[in-house]
Amino acid sequence: MTQRGRVILGLGVALVVLAADQASKAWVLGGLDLAGRFDVPVIPRLLDLTLVWNHGVTFGLLQAGSFWGEMGLAAIAIAVVVALLAWLRRAEAAWVAAAIGAIAGGALGNVADRFRFGRVVDFLHLHWGAWDPFPYVFNVGDSAIVIGVAVLLLEGMVSGRRAAG
Repeated sequence: MTQRGRVILGLGVALVVLAADQASKAWVLGGLDLAGRFDVPVIPRLLDLTLVWNHGVTFGLLQAGSFWGEMGLAAIAIAVVVALLAWLRRAEAAWVAAAIGAIAGGALGNVADRFRFGRVVDFLHLHWGAWDPFPYVFNVGDSAIVIGVAVLLLEGMVSGRRAAG
């Protein structure tokens, strides 16, 4: 795949993630009216839709708590996206380009929420029955960010082994 093709792939993944993130949030807020229902079991004992208004970053970390805090987090996310796009131009593998796009798309989805609602819409809650080892509620954009970061970490480990060996 050419460099141009990798850039197009990364931008395409970013747009798909952004669209899926925003569409899922529109559905849980509008179509499903999760705000009025708060919690909807989807897969009993495994997955619930639970509305949480997140004032922090992924998984509720670094809570902002004010308008300027939210806008500060949005500005940081936009700066990260700009840096990711610069990295995307140099991506040497399609899967790296896709991972960069996933992170950028997820970040932009959460930035869109901050501008629209002053906070981020989270609604996916994974658990195992009453056992909740991962007590965070997240969204499609957060999932894309985590998967993208995991792919980049894996790529770094693999390329580091190649360079060392």
